[in-house]
Amino acid sequence: MTWILLRGLAREARHWGDFPAQLALHTGTQNFVALDTPGNGEFFSVPSPDTVREMVEFLRQQTRARKLLPPYKLLAMSLGGMVAADWAQHCPGEVARLVLINTSMRPHGSPTQRLRPATWPQLALLAARWNDADFVEHTVHRLTCNAKALRAQDLDAWRRIRQTAPVSTANAARQLWAAARFSCAGIAPPCPTLVLSSSGDQLVQPICSERLANAWQASYRQHPWAGHDLPHDDADWVCQQVAAWANAQHPA
Repeated sequence: MTWILLRGLAREARHWGDFPAQLALHTGTQNFVALDTPGNGEFFSVPSPDTVREMVEFLRQQTRARKLLPPYKLLAMSLGGMVAADWAQHCPGEVARLVLINTSMRPHGSPTQRLRPATWPQLALLAARWNDADFVEHTVHRLTCNAKALRAQDLDAWRRIRQTAPVSTANAARQLWAAARFSCAGIAPPCPTLVLSSSGDQLVQPICSERLANAWQASYRQHPWAGHDLPHDDADWVCQQVAAWANAQHPA
């Protein structure tokens, strides 16, 4: 069974870094595929849709094109988590397991919980200077990563990604609009679900993840210090949580 990994707003498969390899070691499987949504990564020149549902349909087309057979196990963060949740709710036969990381969605979070007001001025400046690669990547790192030891290497890698697959201002705006408007369906997906959050998330309040997990009666774990990009800050912790949940609670 294939694990599909989905990143967040204006990020792509390469932003996972070595996380897929670490997850493979912990789970004992090599069957991982990181997919890009339209407007990002290999599809950076494709217009981003302004709804999460259209992103789901695009990804479903990609799985068919790659001959990836359902059901899938989805691991996704932030906007990717919204996409994964919608996929699991509206195509339940295609999703066997679901791991959501630092995501948020109506009705399980208010606008100010889903995006902390303290970050709004910084995000506005980010949008205004979107074509300034150094400024954007430094700002994104500061807002999403609490682990700073490898910041120089991170920024070098992120700048190279941006040079080869730049996300346009218009595509970033459409992705943000899709995320802001997204509401999940009222009924929880039937598949086993694990929700992870970070207590140090500067963008999204962890209560969004906690409320979602409670509403869906899903397993929930919170990291004590990591930022929004939890797989970046403590990949080992994420891998341990996923492996323990998958193997102990829902054996393959």
